[in-house]
Amino acid sequence: MSGFSRVFFIVSFAIGTTIIANGQAAKSPFSSFGVGEYYGNAMSHNQGMGGVGISNPQSWFLNNQNPALLTFNRLTTFEAGYIGEVKNIRNASTKEKNGNGNLNYLFIGFPVKPGKWTTSFGIMPYSNVNYKLTYSQQIENTLATVDITEQGSGGINKASWSNGVNITRNISVGTRINYLFSSIDRSFDNQLSNSTDIILVVPSIHTRQNFSDFSFTGALSIRKDSLTRKNHRLNFGLVYDFKANVRTRYFEAVEQKTTTAATDTLISNDIRQTVLPQSLSGGISFGRPDYWTIGLDATWLDYSQFRDVNGSGKGTTGWRLALGGEFIPDPLSLSGYLKRLTYRAGASVENYPYLVNGNTLKDFGINFGLSLPVARYSSLDLGVKVGKRGDISTNTVVENYFKIYFGVTFNDQWFIKRKFD
Repeated sequence: MSGFSRVFFIVSFAIGTTIIANGQAAKSPFSSFGVGEYYGNAMSHNQGMGGVGISNPQSWFLNNQNPALLTFNRLTTFEAGYIGEVKNIRNASTKEKNGNGNLNYLFIGFPVKPGKWTTSFGIMPYSNVNYKLTYSQQIENTLATVDITEQGSGGINKASWSNGVNITRNISVGTRINYLFSSIDRSFDNQLSNSTDIILVVPSIHTRQNFSDFSFTGALSIRKDSLTRKNHRLNFGLVYDFKANVRTRYFEAVEQKTTTAATDTLISNDIRQTVLPQSLSGGISFGRPDYWTIGLDATWLDYSQFRDVNGSGKGTTGWRLALGGEFIPDPLSLSGYLKRLTYRAGASVENYPYLVNGNTLKDFGINFGLSLPVARYSSLDLGVKVGKRGDISTNTVVENYFKIYFGVTFNDQWFIKRKFD
């Protein structure tokens, strides 16, 4: 590995770990549900094709969606990714525009036994909470109103260790152990208006949930050379995320307020549990390795099993479908750089596993991407997504968003056995 690559890797990992632990994505009212918005496991190169990757073998990129496909990585691979987003949120009367960015992931993988067993380590956000809601309510039998502000910030981070092992030439299995950590802060603040009665008391509630526990993933990959042409391949992938009972330290402070001052504060601090439901993902892809691939992914999530720290949950069934592809005109071209670029496109539709205003929440997005080869087997990876989430008529809120994904991928050969002294 070159000196530049070593320095870049060390600095990126040190800085990136800090940013992931403290960074925030753009504000969204939809992040107030459950443990927030899920990031998923797709990297920048997957995002360019709609997030497709559950069945796609990739030799020059780590597959973080299906660990069983890590066996295709025969070099040491380091990947870092950044996400930036802008959101336009509106309802029937108001609108808001906001944006933000954050380091999305840091991963390194290397073959323990090339072609047989590959392992990877990494860190990325699991979910994000970032919202601020304001509204007013009339106090019954009085002229007073309460101005309410609900806020949330933070999220859950995920450090993972993945392994892929070949069982036969065409079948491999994979496992991933995730350590979930970090915290979510929420507040529910009240301000009395138009009140002359000092007896009126309203609560202000502040909570913090600190997560610390493990979750597990199992995976399978089956591939078969096409029966019609030997240089084509048909791939199937399956990933199962087990239900996780996550240890959660819960802190709550309830402050009783009047129009003039705080009257009392109640504090509780105990250990509880957050239940994250299982999910099942499957994919099928077909293509000519190193030239082109088209794939279809589907994910099912039973959010009715979700339980927060209070033991309650109002989730339903969620699902996601994604279709995408990538194309390299001529990966061996020496005369034209543009012929060695990887061009990607895709689209996805998602039905979120909770109800907003009593109706399902849907998301539709279109993706485009590029990988620009640099150095030997390394690349700069770009992806963009334009989408819409929600509907004013059914959900009272609609969110139009633009996301950009930027990634860097380094491939190099480590642990080379000396042949000469």
